[in-house]
Amino acid sequence: MSAIPDYVLSHFKRSSRQIGEVEKRILEVAHQKQLISTDTNAEFSKGSTVGERLADSIARVGGSWGFIISFLVFLAVWAVINTIVLTTKAFDPYPFVFLNLILSMLAAIQAPIIMMSQNRQAERDRFEAAKDYEVNLKAELEVLSLHEKIDLKVLAELAALREDIAKLHQHQTQQSDRPSS
Repeated sequence: MSAIPDYVLSHFKRSSRQIGEVEKRILEVAHQKQLISTDTNAEFSKGSTVGERLADSIARVGGSWGFIISFLVFLAVWAVINTIVLTTKAFDPYPFVFLNLILSMLAAIQAPIIMMSQNRQAERDRFEAAKDYEVNLKAELEVLSLHEKIDLKVLAELAALREDIAKLHQHQTQQSDRPSS
C-alpha cells in the first residue's frame, strides 16, 4: 500500500486508514495497472448450486408467455374432456375438484421457487452493483492519474517556455545594450 501515491489517496477526502477494503484493493490494482472488469454473469454463476440454477430455470419457464398459454390450453382441454367428451364417466366432473387440488399444489410449490429465484436476482443485482462500483472507481482513479500527468507535463512545458522567454529577453537586452556601429 505504501507504493500507492498519496495524491491518489487524497482524492477520497479521507485518510488511507479510513478507506474501505474495496477501495484499497482497487487502488492497488490501479497502481499495478491491472484490469478489473470481469464477466459478472460467469463470475456470479460459478458459485451457484444446482438447486439455485434449477430455481432460476423454473422461474424463467414459469414466468414466460409460452408457459401461460400452454397452461391455459391445458386447462381448456381438461374442462372440455371432463364436461363434453366424458359426459357420463368424467374422472373430474364439474366443479373440477381434482384440477383445483393440482393447481393448489402447483402454486404451493411454484411460489417459493419463484421467490428463491427473485432473491437470487436481488443478490445478482447487488453483486453487479459492487462490480460496477469497482470498475467506476478504477476508471475515476485512472482519469485522475491522467489529469495529474497532464498537469505535470503542462507545468513542465510552461517552465521551459518561461525559461526560453527569459533567455530571449536577456538576448534582446544584450542586443539593445551594444553600441551601434
